[in-house]
Amino acid sequence: MRWKACLLMAPVLAAQVKFPVAYPPSNDVVIENLVAVPMRDGVKLYADVYRPAGEGKHPVIVSRTPYSTERYPSAYDAAVFFAQRGYVYVFQDVRGRHESEGKWEPFRDDIEDGYDTVEWAARQSWSNGKVGMQGGSYLGHVQWRAAMAKPPHLVAMFPAVAATSLYHDWITLNGGWRLSFNFGWGPVRQESRIMQNTGPHTMAGGPDAIRYDRMLWHLPLADMQKLAGRNAQFYRDWIAHPDYDEYWKKLNAEEVFGGIGIPVHTFGGWFDIFSQGTLRGYVGMSKKGATEQARKGSRMVIGPWGHGSSQKFGDLDFGAHAHVDQHALELEFFDYWLKGVKNGLDGKPPVTEFIMGRNEWRQHAEYPPARMQYRKMYLSSGGSANSLHGDGRLSWDAPKAGGKPDRYRYDPDNPVPSLGGNNCCGTPTPAGPRDQRPIETRGDVLVYTSEILKAPVEITGPVQVGLQASTDAVDTDFVAKLVDVYPDGRAISVAEGIVRARYREGTDKPKLVEPGKVYEFVIDLVGTSNEFGVGHRIRVDITSSHFPQFDRNPNTGEKFGMGTKVKVAEQTVYHEPGRASYVELPVLPRR
Repeated sequence: MRWKACLLMAPVLAAQVKFPVAYPPSNDVVIENLVAVPMRDGVKLYADVYRPAGEGKHPVIVSRTPYSTERYPSAYDAAVFFAQRGYVYVFQDVRGRHESEGKWEPFRDDIEDGYDTVEWAARQSWSNGKVGMQGGSYLGHVQWRAAMAKPPHLVAMFPAVAATSLYHDWITLNGGWRLSFNFGWGPVRQESRIMQNTGPHTMAGGPDAIRYDRMLWHLPLADMQKLAGRNAQFYRDWIAHPDYDEYWKKLNAEEVFGGIGIPVHTFGGWFDIFSQGTLRGYVGMSKKGATEQARKGSRMVIGPWGHGSSQKFGDLDFGAHAHVDQHALELEFFDYWLKGVKNGLDGKPPVTEFIMGRNEWRQHAEYPPARMQYRKMYLSSGGSANSLHGDGRLSWDAPKAGGKPDRYRYDPDNPVPSLGGNNCCGTPTPAGPRDQRPIETRGDVLVYTSEILKAPVEITGPVQVGLQASTDAVDTDFVAKLVDVYPDGRAISVAEGIVRARYREGTDKPKLVEPGKVYEFVIDLVGTSNEFGVGHRIRVDITSSHFPQFDRNPNTGEKFGMGTKVKVAEQTVYHEPGRASYVELPVLPRR
């Protein structure tokens, strides 16, 4: 009866969070195409300017894109939407792309170019001097880069599905290299001035085109783009900088949150590839922002989506209320900060998140919620946790003496295929919440499952796995997934993470491991919000590959991207007193 009551209550609880509705348009729009915006080095970046018809000064919203101001219809919709509601919208091609001059090199010039564009916009005759920034994905990344330069007239920004640290959110996750995204988004589509539009599964070229599912297996990684007929210098640079070094640090907004003094509204999905940026962007600004206005004015909305708001994602339908009108949220935010409209925004809790399982929205004063308590569930077995048919167990009780470690072989030539998780925009892989049973039948996947839950367990916040493990290789990977097992047997992925063994002490401190030595590998599963319902089970899967979402670790310890050989690694996971392996869950106590 308790579970049925919960299901009946969910729609009522969901209605408690009311999202804004955009007010009707009131202005005709004038469009000026190919407006030259000079940068400090003399390079001209070209923008289309959408403004309300007639005379007058207005607040300005700047959006900067590598995808073309002419070929990006959703951003065009945003431009018209805001111009009709009293804003000037400056829509600009970034350096070296489409209409703009200069050399295209992702990220590298967006700090200075963002600053110069914001300040140019503030000086124009149609500007009242107040500038905001808007856009998602790369259009969100550039906002963080501009904010790092602290342009005086930037008042507020709304980065959606965006990275704060390009190294930690985009290029890698805990050192695991995001092969599918980096390759499929990078040299395949973005090598040249004009974005390349390729098919979902093959490169252009007819029936003999090279298929991604063959190309991604190529070693060394450094030569992979040649198979696609590409020669992108930026991709070679990415491979040459696999560690978190100065090449990446200068692009990381997380290093300078304390110097950013404007309110920031992040917006993203639990299954977005940049979910870490959405969460860390809000947490960083709300705790470290340079001004009280930045700390108290920053906000976050995060839903059960991938790279943008939706009702359905992966194998699940979260209900019509899961979809959010992003433009209406942006309008409320910019009206408050750029127009001074007293719309009640300051009276709303700053964090709005979707609780999967309950399928409802909830608001908090902070993230993670203050009443959250970290609790550990421990991995155990009789030494045969291999596959869902094994004896792996997950329990709130710490392991007792007598348990046997679990062992499996990781063969880079037979990796565990990617099935669900946080991915987008690269080579095609099935992202989002997916049933894991097709890969849980493998012997190189350790499966640890709890007893059937007699009461719901709700979690909201960061999740991590502490794995006591050894390998006979000098380097390898460990992958962990948190899984919600439904009464009908479906095993739906909730959160995931990876750690590259050489980065166990930090991505800026690479150090090969000693074969046979036991280490604690901390695997960051980023964060989630999910209720494991009555009749469900909580599960943790452990393996060493997630391909092609992440590159295959060859286990050889060779210089990244240069090796052509692989080694089979023998992996051992321990769960005994003094060597406990666990998942740490952010549990919300029942009220």
